[in-house]
Amino acid sequence: MGGQENDPDIAIIGAGRLGHGLAAALAKRGRKSVLFGREWDPTAVRQAKLVLLAVPDDAITPLAAILAERQAISDVQIVLHLSGLLDRRALEPLAATGAARGSFHPLQTISDPATAPERLEGAYAGIEGDDRALRAGRDLATILDMKVVEISSQAKPAYHAAASIVSNYTVTLLGIAERLAMEAGVPRETAAEIYLPLLHGTLANLMATTPAAALTGPIRRGDLQTLRAHFAALAPADGKLYRHLALAALELAVQAGLDQAKAAEIEQFLAETS
Repeated sequence: MGGQENDPDIAIIGAGRLGHGLAAALAKRGRKSVLFGREWDPTAVRQAKLVLLAVPDDAITPLAAILAERQAISDVQIVLHLSGLLDRRALEPLAATGAARGSFHPLQTISDPATAPERLEGAYAGIEGDDRALRAGRDLATILDMKVVEISSQAKPAYHAAASIVSNYTVTLLGIAERLAMEAGVPRETAAEIYLPLLHGTLANLMATTPAAALTGPIRRGDLQTLRAHFAALAPADGKLYRHLALAALELAVQAGLDQAKAAEIEQFLAETS
């Protein structure tokens, strides 16, 4: 996608948070793009060498079919959808056009489009597709000051599941922690924020080293007495979740050097709690 004067115009179809966010990020870097919502002009789309489909997963293939039907895509163009789960096959209705097809998944959460330029900077994008699509994905990442990781088509579901664990389920775990804090007598307004500094500290540790090296707490110490106390305080459903997380943490603790005898003792205790 070359130097700025020769860069292709970029059409973004989908005026949700990510679509608006990408348009804002491109504008901040002096790149021309056009953003469409539900209504879009085939002629304007046809003039863009790079077309980004920023729509929900279940809308990608139907939109691709409409783009083909309305002759909005030609063989000189590159079409990338932004799904973390789906691969280029979601764009199969465009195969006959000869356009390059692939996916560009910004591995970042965008709750406010105005924050997108800063949020995307330094973040990774998972890219997948044919050769031209991969080149366009790398170039787009360079424009946005992002890093890229190439994901094979068949690996995208596992890659996306990992993203959900990191983002969605961290939020879920904080929600559970807030509830447990309130059950322990912490006022609601305090329970909503009491663990945030701890989370910030944990994130700082993770930014500096590996998950195994960043792990702290009773599993890492081999502290069976603390684990017994935790299970005694938890309801069965919370205990089941804790057990699954503890087993995963135990693997990290062993990687980090936890004594094998201690690890075996903890593993036996966790098996007894099932």
